[in-house]
Amino acid sequence: MKTHHNKILLALLVLITGTLYIVGCTHKNEPVPASVSTAVKTNHGSHIHLPGLTAGDTTQWKLDQVHSNVMWSTPYDAVGAPLTGRFNAFGIADITSAEQINYVTNGQPLPDTSWAFYENVPAKTHFAGYVQINTSNTGEPARDGGCFLTTMGTTAFVAGTQNLTVKNIAYLKSTSVVFDPASNGYIATFNFTWQGMLTAPHTESITGKLTYVPEALVSGTESYFGLELQFQFNCRDFGITATDIADVITVDMNLNFNNH
Repeated sequence: MKTHHNKILLALLVLITGTLYIVGCTHKNEPVPASVSTAVKTNHGSHIHLPGLTAGDTTQWKLDQVHSNVMWSTPYDAVGAPLTGRFNAFGIADITSAEQINYVTNGQPLPDTSWAFYENVPAKTHFAGYVQINTSNTGEPARDGGCFLTTMGTTAFVAGTQNLTVKNIAYLKSTSVVFDPASNGYIATFNFTWQGMLTAPHTESITGKLTYVPEALVSGTESYFGLELQFQFNCRDFGITATDIADVITVDMNLNFNNH
């Protein structure tokens, strides 16, 4: 009886072992499931936008300044919530030394045509532009017309005048634009020039993120597109010593264009 019982146990063991072997052989050559890709999916179209000033020519793109802005921010006392503001006067022009003067006008003193954008050929994309430092608007008139001017080394805004003098402008000019491997945008490198509290203008090479908001038809043949440039710089490099602002200032330029 014991021998018969042992034979049954041996038969069951052989059956189980065989089953496990068959199952193992059945699945051993199946491919390992592919891991989920974390690569950024980029999709660059073929839009080309070039500047022009002829009203009604839909092949020419104009800065829609009314719907654009240049903003800045920096932590209060280097640790608090950000101090913020925007510049009321700015433009997209490559300013020469001879053009750094006062202009008696309420409009744009220089044409906003120093740019070109190629969505799929960033090497052809370029831009230059400026802000008028004394037009900073924080919503606090006492600050904008008082300590801010002293801190930045410039003079008060004069109605009817566009002040593009050397001490009142910060300007930039691109040197390189390439695809951003980490997003669907671009990496822009440019020379940033500002005198600040120094005795002469200082220039640094800065890298920022450039984002394209694709062209869209609004009504009839009128279209819009947008560009956003974000970057940071150290204001101490430009002689700014005020302790109520942090070393690093963040700039966010939001520019909209139309072909009206």
